Amino acid sequence: MPVRVRPSAVSISEHELRISEREKTSIRIQREIANLNLRPLFIPVILGTARRGRQSEHVAHFVLEQTKKRVGVETELIDVRRLPMRLDDAGEQMKDPAFSATVERCDGLILVTPEYNHGYPGLLKHALDMNLKEYIHKAVGICGVSAGPFGGARVIENLAPVMRELGLVIIFEDVNFVTVQTLFDEQGELLNQEYIGRVDKFLNELIWMSRVLRHGRENIAPV
Repeated sequence: MPVRVRPSAVSISEHELRISEREKTSIRIQREIANLNLRPLFIPVILGTARRGRQSEHVAHFVLEQTKKRVGVETELIDVRRLPMRLDDAGEQMKDPAFSATVERCDGLILVTPEYNHGYPGLLKHALDMNLKEYIHKAVGICGVSAGPFGGARVIENLAPVMRELGLVIIFEDVNFVTVQTLFDEQGELLNQEYIGRVDKFLNELIWMSRVLRHGRENIAPV
């Protein structure tokens, strides 16, 4: 008959110590998650065109107001028309300190951009190129705008590799504002209420990704 050996006092103590360490780690992680959720995210909206009569402005203000409604999220509008940019230079050499500080502080970005001739506005690319390290491991979502039936689908496709090169993490949810000239009245009020749900779904994913990436930036060391 096999003889059962009772665990020694030393082994029980070691076992209890291991449980205690696991509990401490679990409590620490829970506190970190709680702090992460309590501290507001900062997700500004970039309006990516300076054209006169731009229909994208209504879209940007609508998305901005929907973002403001989210608990635990702070936002503001960045209008490329108001950014100090030179046309005789490009890239980080013409970095604007205020714009760079805003991007450095943000946890995610929303781009509202029209589709011009199957591509993105040159001024938007000019503005984005002013920063590099400020974008690393941050979330970005894109709202495409067009006068036609595709809602900027091609501008979103063309921007995706640019976002990757800048170090941003693009979410899989987009919003396509089709035939934008019919979506708002002259005062900029939304006429098609379906877009409220579409933007909500977009924001859900962007906020989730922004939280995850912020946790990674602040708690996980680079390899």
